[in-house]
Amino acid sequence: MYKIFFPAVLLLFFSCGQKNTSNSNDAVQLNSLAEKYVRLGLAIGQYDESFVDAYYGPDSLKPAMVKTDSVFPKDRFLAEVNMLTNDLKALEGNANDTIAKRSAWITSQLKAFERRIKLFGGDSASFEIETKELYGVTVPVYDTMHFKAIANELDSLLPGPGTVNERFQQLANHFVIPKTKLDTVLKTSIAECRKRTLKYYPLPATENFTLEFVTNKPWSGYNWYKGNYRSVIQINTDLDIFIDRVIDVGSHESYPGHHVYNMLLEKNLYRDKGWVEISFYPLYSPQSLIAEGSANYGIELAFPGDEKIEFAKNVLLPLAGIDTTHISLYFKALELRDELNFVRNEVCRGLMNKTMTEKEAVYWLKNFSLMNESAAVKSISFIKANRSYVINYNYGKRMAKQYIEKKAGTAVDKKWEAFGWLLSNQVEPSALQ
Repeated sequence: MYKIFFPAVLLLFFSCGQKNTSNSNDAVQLNSLAEKYVRLGLAIGQYDESFVDAYYGPDSLKPAMVKTDSVFPKDRFLAEVNMLTNDLKALEGNANDTIAKRSAWITSQLKAFERRIKLFGGDSASFEIETKELYGVTVPVYDTMHFKAIANELDSLLPGPGTVNERFQQLANHFVIPKTKLDTVLKTSIAECRKRTLKYYPLPATENFTLEFVTNKPWSGYNWYKGNYRSVIQINTDLDIFIDRVIDVGSHESYPGHHVYNMLLEKNLYRDKGWVEISFYPLYSPQSLIAEGSANYGIELAFPGDEKIEFAKNVLLPLAGIDTTHISLYFKALELRDELNFVRNEVCRGLMNKTMTEKEAVYWLKNFSLMNESAAVKSISFIKANRSYVINYNYGKRMAKQYIEKKAGTAVDKKWEAFGWLLSNQVEPSALQ
């Protein structure tokens, strides 16, 4: 018995040793490929200024020299993407689940690199191809009848004469935050968002942000994550800021939105596990669908039911010196209008595929999305600058919401738990489907 059993033990030990050595070698190789991924992304960012949204990794991975050649080396970058992708694909079938999933995640990011390199290098693509290759999704198509049906519901809800858009704008104009009060009201909103987030997540003791007001930007708000659990949050004051935007932008950019998302990734993946790829955030990538979708869903997670209305009515509007009459009606109208955010996708699709003129785009945004003229023009400027990125706000939110509510049901604690997982891991959009 011992003569049979003892060699079997040795064989088992030897095979396990081989397996562990193989996994160790693969992990070392993956870390090396992750560094190449970061170096490549930062090199692209020297030419494409919008490419790098955040980087807080080692200085040693930054380009050694400032670029001197003004010619974008498209072919060289595409070749590097191809070589790196092939090396990573060899690891995707790894028996170690962590190695396999990390490899697959970086590969999906590289697919977006490829599309963005081609775009920046002068090539173009349809809306459908771009959304699939940059963000990993196929976006549903909605026609005018879909949006008219929602607008008809608003028509029944809003009192007074005039078009739906005119009546909605008249109602909304009651709740514009005076610019002299904006700093106080917004900081109060962010503080409330932070308090609600801290009920569910312990945040790093050193976390902080700087709030700035800016102009002449195509976006309404932006979180510039700086690493070490710090952000610069910028709010664009080109357009009027309404009471709902104070809550939405505050939550979206800070707690439990982008600021928390980036902090949890930095803490859980970069610092605790040493995954250097997460220290680099390319803007035009599947990661942005997760980031923007979760940030928009986080608003209703932080303010479920009527809590947003109550917070606006009891705290923010009095602070801004604004009458609270009709605030419930306004938020009810906003709830219906939320589905009209998908109008931006159809406008982007039309402009990119050249099936819609800018004049027609403004018409769609005003009549189907109920924007005023200046907001419609600003929305088109965003689409011109960022193209199909707009899908991440609405379709990304829908995907995050459906995923979390399928996992957690109606239990609030379970929702925050599922949301925390989404904010703390390398998640591909396909995982939400």
